[in-house]
Amino acid sequence: MAGAVERDSEGAEQTVDKEERVPTAHSDGLKIFYEVSGDGPVLVLHPGMFQTGASWSAAGYAPRLRANHTVVAIDPPGLGASDAPTDPAAYALERRVECVTAVLDDIGADRAGVWGYSMGALTALAMALHAPERCARVVAGSWDPADGFASARDHVFQQLGLPAETDAFDILRQGARADPSQAAVIDAADPAALRANYEAFSRDRALDAGLASSDVPMLMYCGTADPWHEPMRKVTERTSGSFFSVPGADHRGGWVRSAEILPRVLPFLAAGRW
Repeated sequence: MAGAVERDSEGAEQTVDKEERVPTAHSDGLKIFYEVSGDGPVLVLHPGMFQTGASWSAAGYAPRLRANHTVVAIDPPGLGASDAPTDPAAYALERRVECVTAVLDDIGADRAGVWGYSMGALTALAMALHAPERCARVVAGSWDPADGFASARDHVFQQLGLPAETDAFDILRQGARADPSQAAVIDAADPAALRANYEAFSRDRALDAGLASSDVPMLMYCGTADPWHEPMRKVTERTSGSFFSVPGADHRGGWVRSAEILPRVLPFLAAGRW
């Protein structure tokens, strides 16, 4: 990347690599891009599959949150400006957690709140399990901590009358393309990295037992028309966390209806200062 000409403290011109100014953390050889805005306790925003950190601003979350928080919006591995490995092992749940903690290290934050949606909720809940000392609070939207992606996949297969051997990744990707913003993320990404990402997160499940014994405050939510609603609600009943429903919302609705969701989440975030 071409450098930009700037002046040092004595007025002399010097060339500065633009890439050095991009906020990027490093986790086990991977570069993880993030953006920081606002002021207050650190709150990490982790997007779902086929989204980037910028999706939180586009959907109306970040503008409200940055009034009282230092908002750190992450591009997960394989998406946006972050590195895109093609080995599914690079997207293992512990590696996802390490990427978040690497960002916290890079900004000098000991602890943070973490809010994730869909695949991002998986990562947020995993923070409560694998890095509780770095995790002040967790907000998780639309993910089944017990059976993971499998429960939604099986529901869709049943609704469409599809055989069990159907490639669920293709259906997931085609459905995401109905949203122009997600279609843009898909088109900009490495298809092999997207596939590797899917192969990893689609196998992640059975977080519920660990969450039941976690001391990290948790708030979960899901749309009532989302196949993950009942599994998520039942898992919350077995933990010390709280749960709320988004009436009539399907999986996409539970994301885009930020004006309804933020008033339920903001008091939870304000209840703890870290």
